[in-house]
Amino acid sequence: MLRAVSRRVFLAMVAGSAASTAVAAPPTASLRPVSRGADHFKKSIADPQAIIDAAKLNGRVTYAVADARTGLRLEGGNASVGTPPASVAKAVTALYALDVLGAGYRFTTQLVATGGVSAGVVQGDLILVGGGDPTLDTNALAAMAEALKTRGIREVRGAFKVADGALPFIKTIDPGQPDHVGYSPAVSGIALNFNRVHFEWRRSGGAYGVTMDARSDRYRPDVAMSRMQIVSRDLPVYTYKDGGRTDNWSVAKGALGNGGARWLPVRKPALYAGDVFQTLARAHGIVLKNPVVVGRAPNGTVLASRQSDDLRTILRAMLRFSTNLTAEMVGLAATAKRKGRVNSLRASATEMNRWAGATLGTSSMRLVDHSGLGDASKMTADDMVQALVKAHQSRTLRPILKPIAMLDEKRRAIKNHPIDVHAKTGTLNFVSGLAGYMTAKNGNEMAFAIFAADEATRGRISKANREAPRGARSWNRRAKAMQQKLIERWGSLYGS
Repeated sequence: MLRAVSRRVFLAMVAGSAASTAVAAPPTASLRPVSRGADHFKKSIADPQAIIDAAKLNGRVTYAVADARTGLRLEGGNASVGTPPASVAKAVTALYALDVLGAGYRFTTQLVATGGVSAGVVQGDLILVGGGDPTLDTNALAAMAEALKTRGIREVRGAFKVADGALPFIKTIDPGQPDHVGYSPAVSGIALNFNRVHFEWRRSGGAYGVTMDARSDRYRPDVAMSRMQIVSRDLPVYTYKDGGRTDNWSVAKGALGNGGARWLPVRKPALYAGDVFQTLARAHGIVLKNPVVVGRAPNGTVLASRQSDDLRTILRAMLRFSTNLTAEMVGLAATAKRKGRVNSLRASATEMNRWAGATLGTSSMRLVDHSGLGDASKMTADDMVQALVKAHQSRTLRPILKPIAMLDEKRRAIKNHPIDVHAKTGTLNFVSGLAGYMTAKNGNEMAFAIFAADEATRGRISKANREAPRGARSWNRRAKAMQQKLIERWGSLYGS
């Protein structure tokens, strides 16, 4: 049965059909899309503050990025606020040492005899003379002992001395660090194995066997001046006591387990080097008296010497492995040449700050050492970028900086990532820094610095807990992820 349709409904249907036909008809003129602009895609790039907020870091984040060639400032946040740079300070130390000492500079360690040599017998004293070489190791001392034997030396009638006066003696790089951490050893004009001694323990039955040695890949001479006692306690894990001619350590038995090893700092570098050389010389039939520490070496006959690698090679390794002792020793050596011998790391760092202002154009560098280990050091992102831009002119720094891989969500290196980064990392508990150079996909090269620090939380950590405080690892991991996201932002925004 058909439903009746009123005249009003019929007319409405016809009008609707006509309107539909009109909309569906092709236009009489071609329609052009409205341009969104060449930079429209950049609107989707995360804002820097959003990246920082997502990291959920307490404290402060400062950053700056500039065109590495022209110095044109591209972006920054809190960039004039001083922040602990941690090991990023080593990049400034490298520039300081290269400028003052020169890339080809080499440190020299010598064996000097007084009183002359007759028929293989040193009539006077034998002196091991430190030349400020931060890379001297057991292999090098062994080669010097062998050189004595090759020269025909078989006896030393006088004393055996170690001269450490090339640099000042400093008991520890940072007094705020726990006594037992190997990254804050003593500093002096002679160093061996980065002034660390190897402590190893093994349990057999109910007893422990303990060794203290100066091992390398070829030798394991025992060390007498560093001693370890196992004590029945749980905490503290380690204690240190100055024994005059010995470093006296104790370790909590409850912390040892079945076995293990670690490097402990040396607080008496000259006695340590003398102890090890005495053992190595004895292996060649040359019996030396116990070492005596002196400041300056007297004039005499050089019987053997060892030169380090060139400074550029030393600094490349320092920047890669972030060795604190290397930074302090090359910084002190540069200051000694520039100004004369100083008696503290702070005094030497102050001279480096002056140099940075005069040479790099920085305005507020406030470093208290050359390694960045002391958290009283302050550096601004603006100053670090200024230094990087200045160094870019001579291409002195980037070739020796460590390549920094960009990581995926599982912290695996991304192969063939379009952004190439060479930079210096810096890590302390609740402090994370990254500064260096990045080359974007289009070839634009930028200088950048990113510093993050939760100084309030860091300040509440007791000295005993500074090696691995709770929460520090996850905080630093989030800081590093934030740094990468900022770099990716800059690569997209200024390098596409």
